[in-house]
Amino acid sequence: MKKLENIDFLIFDLGNVIIDIDYDFSINELKKLLPEHKFELTNQFFPSSIHKDYERGLITSEQFRNEIRLMFQEDFTDAQIDHVWNSLLKDIPRERIDLLNELRKIYGTAVLSNTNEIHIDKFDELLKEQTGISSINTLCDKVFLSHKMGLAKPDPAIYLSALSDIGIPANRVLFFDDLLANLEGAKSVGIHTHHINHKKGLVEFFEI
Repeated sequence: MKKLENIDFLIFDLGNVIIDIDYDFSINELKKLLPEHKFELTNQFFPSSIHKDYERGLITSEQFRNEIRLMFQEDFTDAQIDHVWNSLLKDIPRERIDLLNELRKIYGTAVLSNTNEIHIDKFDELLKEQTGISSINTLCDKVFLSHKMGLAKPDPAIYLSALSDIGIPANRVLFFDDLLANLEGAKSVGIHTHHINHKKGLVEFFEI
């Protein structure tokens, strides 16, 4: 395994770093519940302010579901909304989990994710099914979730909050994310970054 010089702490995004995600799949699941003349509305599903408010913990899961019903003017059940919302969550490759376990022997580790209550409950369910691990809270030494922090990437404040918690200088920290904007936010406070741009990206980074 590659030994990183001058790095004491590693921070990982969740989506497309630890768990594979597929937004298109989720949109297709949503279309199954809609009449065709409403398909154009699906373009608003992920970019909406509802999503942003929910991942910052500004609205509850119940409020989020009600806002989705209003957005589409459809009487979706809670189960239907949760299914569509969670259907983007896919595989958690075992090799990534094994890597995290090995890295914890050498570095401090944390997850830092823009996420929400419904997704995290489903993530824990998938984690248990696919790896036998019971909770996100056992993956790393620290877990930073946007909806619990009231902050979201790429706002520099979320990285500063995480740094304050871990007590490690920014220049001794390396952050992995699949979105360049989030990496820029981390760089702005002095954190080292690495872009994960394909499924083997994290594992291959640590190969000698």
